[in-house]
Amino acid sequence: MHDFKYVGRTLYCEGVTVESLVKKFGTPLYVYSEKTLTDHFNKLDQALAPMEHLICYAIKANSNLAVLRTLGRAGSGFDVVSEGELRRVIAAGGDPGKCVFAGVGKTEDEIRFALKQGIYSFNVESEAELHRIDRVAGKLRKQAPVAVRVNPNVDAGTHAKITTGTYENKFGIAFEEIEALYARAAKLKNIRLRGLQTHIGSQLTDVKPFEKAVTKLVPLVVRLAEKYGLEFFSIGGGLGIVYQPALASGAETWWNQPEAKGILNPALYAQRLLPLLKPVSHLRLLLEPGRFIAGNAGILVTRVEYVKRTGKKNFVIVDAAMNDLIRPAFYDSYHEIVPLNKRGGKLISSDVVGPICESGDYFAKDRPLPKVGEGDHLALLSAGAYGFVMASNYNTRPTPAEVLVQGKRAALVRKRQTFEELWSGETVPTWLK
Repeated sequence: MHDFKYVGRTLYCEGVTVESLVKKFGTPLYVYSEKTLTDHFNKLDQALAPMEHLICYAIKANSNLAVLRTLGRAGSGFDVVSEGELRRVIAAGGDPGKCVFAGVGKTEDEIRFALKQGIYSFNVESEAELHRIDRVAGKLRKQAPVAVRVNPNVDAGTHAKITTGTYENKFGIAFEEIEALYARAAKLKNIRLRGLQTHIGSQLTDVKPFEKAVTKLVPLVVRLAEKYGLEFFSIGGGLGIVYQPALASGAETWWNQPEAKGILNPALYAQRLLPLLKPVSHLRLLLEPGRFIAGNAGILVTRVEYVKRTGKKNFVIVDAAMNDLIRPAFYDSYHEIVPLNKRGGKLISSDVVGPICESGDYFAKDRPLPKVGEGDHLALLSAGAYGFVMASNYNTRPTPAEVLVQGKRAALVRKRQTFEELWSGETVPTWLK
């Protein structure tokens, strides 16, 4: 599942001790395992081998150039949601012709840039967007490849902030309206109807919502493909990962056994969905996973600054904060927390909190942890997705450094931001000088 493990009492990333990375690069520090990234991509790729397919990694999960280069070399396409993300793909050596462009608010400039780069397809979210793409493409004398995003009104049963497949959400076109929209879209001179796309939510660890959506959509895809010559069907992303507790319990079993613990994994995903997709097996299958590939491939390492005991609480105050990893504050999400040097003894119920002046600045509450003190280091696991990419400079805090590990080698793939860089783009108006 991932390549962070204890060897004796020492935490390793692949063949490198995490402690050695801290000594060299400091904290807070994101550490990524190249082997984990490629293993997750390859296992999903192999599971889907019976059907022609393209995995388009959703780079909003982790957009570091080294991560993108790693996945591009493995054969990945990319799912982008902004011009900036598409430019990142190009900077990392990725192929725009293997990119899909999603998002509900594409600007004319973004559409123009994407068309000039020759992207594989736009995932269209509204009829207004469809007409905008048609106008921009006409000015460029191009045909724009599109796939309309259908909202199947399937509740994925995930967190309210990451569900996308019901009529309460801002995404896509209602299932009942799709065929009429395709009929109108077919009359637009600068539009090429290339596929159909859907995405029902994020962090799904049960295959049933996927089965429900695919079962509902396949007959629609068959009809549209026959009428408009569609080339692909994208079933989106949303494949979830194990957050708790992955390291301590030896949860490797869930990854290798199709029915292990009822948790979604590549084998189970393919085993249950491919038979449902047989009526459209002549089309290319697209997937847009992000967290599934990058989530367990990264950790955030932080230093213990203080231990503060009150009458009711044991606070472990660390140098990382909600600006470095916002998921616990934003989603009430769980990240397993382990020391870099494994120790025995009685576990202490602790709140792991950061230095920001917000009560929401925490990583864990009432978590049983080994006794730690000033200068010790902790690793927050499963931080490879929606970690650094959601970081901010709140409280005028520099963003962390990022490191990529390959076997016994490690490289700094983003330097720690300096204080001067925080305000380098700011100016004082002349009347204040």
